[in-house]
Amino acid sequence: MTFMARAIELGRYAQGTTSPNPPVGAVIVKDGKVVSEGWTQPPGGQHAEAMALELASVLARGATLYTTLEPCTHFGRTPPCCDAIIKARLAEVYVATVDPNPNVQGGGIDRLNQAGIATHMEERNPDARELIEAFAKHSSTGMPFVIAKFAMSLDGKISTRTGDSKWISGEESRAYVHELRKQSDAILVGINTVLADDPLLTARDENGSALPQQPLRVIVDSHGRTPKAAKLLTQPGQTLIATADGTSGDRSATVETLTFPSSDGRVDLAALLQTLGERDITSVFVEGGGTILGSLFDQALVHKVVAFVSPVIIGGDKAMSPVGGLGSERISDAFRLQDSRTMQFGQDVAIIGYCEGAADVHRNS
Repeated sequence: MTFMARAIELGRYAQGTTSPNPPVGAVIVKDGKVVSEGWTQPPGGQHAEAMALELASVLARGATLYTTLEPCTHFGRTPPCCDAIIKARLAEVYVATVDPNPNVQGGGIDRLNQAGIATHMEERNPDARELIEAFAKHSSTGMPFVIAKFAMSLDGKISTRTGDSKWISGEESRAYVHELRKQSDAILVGINTVLADDPLLTARDENGSALPQQPLRVIVDSHGRTPKAAKLLTQPGQTLIATADGTSGDRSATVETLTFPSSDGRVDLAALLQTLGERDITSVFVEGGGTILGSLFDQALVHKVVAFVSPVIIGGDKAMSPVGGLGSERISDAFRLQDSRTMQFGQDVAIIGYCEGAADVHRNS
């Protein structure tokens, strides 16, 4: 493993815990050996570079820093990382990708070079870009990065004609979904999924136990039909129920209800996402069902797709497909994923790619 690959691995430790800051990994190397490592701490805590520098202490002098993101130059809750790097008298810095934040965008690299610290770019490392894709979207637009996830059979069904859907995908796929939940600031589903599956919507470890930190659960429930006994309402973490008519019912202190009316009597999804962005939710992981996914695609609000395909045939004219809504009138208007790749999970194949426009954010971050 290269030193930068290790830095990216460290950055992944921080995913889901740093918003609105980006998850970053850093490695300090001297004489070909790792001196210290760091990754972004929760808001108010150290940035990755500061953590690594503190652990390295005097050994940082004359050493090399590998960081997944350009060091910051501005004051936030913590001092600029560039100042700490210059003070530590590092010899050189390797950067995987430029910071898309308008307050930085190359300024960190320029500042280090001016201080006599040789700084090298790794030509927009794709793994490092993926690490900060939610931060890139949020910092440039104020909106969260939306990931649509679904699992379907080989013939494109998400359930049988009776509504049975457990389980189309295998254990390996479901374990990866929990990793994606962990990395996200929020999980979003529609009310039909809540009524049909009564899901927990928690990020869990390999033993099935809920993790200490949970993403916000967001339920799109236009007319307040979420049952008071729904399992997700009793899980650790916070829940937001988005309605169109203000119906809320009696809820606990961990459940908030907000109203987002639209002309068709449903929740205004764009307004909901805007509110989440204003609350520093940088990434939203959408787990369906077909109605909510169809609405998001119809409004071009999806940026990334994670689709699991399992080698099973369900059949049936009335069996549900993963994406409803109006859809495209012509094949030429259909969403075609860009920068796509596949991953194998047991017998399942996951197809991962970006919607047009979102791919540009991914490439340029």
